[in-house]
Amino acid sequence: MTRHICLHGAESTGKSALAPRLAARLGALVVPEYGRAYCEANGTDLDAADLRAIFEGHVAATQLALAQRPAWLVSDTDPLMTQAWAIMLLGRRLPEIDEWDAVADLYLVPAMDLPWQEDGTRLFGSDSARRQFMDVALAELDRRKLRWAWVEGTGDARLASALAAIQAAVLGDG
Repeated sequence: MTRHICLHGAESTGKSALAPRLAARLGALVVPEYGRAYCEANGTDLDAADLRAIFEGHVAATQLALAQRPAWLVSDTDPLMTQAWAIMLLGRRLPEIDEWDAVADLYLVPAMDLPWQEDGTRLFGSDSARRQFMDVALAELDRRKLRWAWVEGTGDARLASALAAIQAAVLGDG
C-alpha cells in the first residue's frame, strides 16, 4: 500500500522545493505540480476549461505514479488546490473536483513564513490575497475533514517539521 503525502496551500510557500527533499528522505516518488507546468505552457489567464485540464493532468500523473506501487508518494499539490484556484479565479467550485475522492493520507501545509517570490505563474502576491488563498485552500481540507498539518521554518528546519508531521500522523505517533 502506498502512503500518499500531498503539499497544499498558498503560493510561494516552498511546496515545490520541499517535495523532492521529502521524497529523498522517504524514498518516495514525486508527482510534480501539474498546474505550474500547464501555466508555463499556456499562461495564467485561466478559465474553467483550463482548470479542468489541470485537474485531469493531476489525476493522470498521480495514477501513473501509483501504478508503480511505490511505498511513498509525495504530490506537489493535487486537485484540491485546483479547486482552490477555481474559487479564487472563477468564484465557484468545479463539480468534477468535488466528486473526486482519491485524496492523500496526509496534507502538509507550509506556513506563509517564507517571502513571496514571483516566478511568472503566481497570481496572489499581496498579503491580503495570499492570506485569502491560504484560507480557501485550508477550507478545502476542512470541508472534506482531511488530515493535515502545518510545516514551518526554513531550509532543514522546514524539512524536519514536515518529517515530524508525517511521523506523527501517518506512522502513528499522533
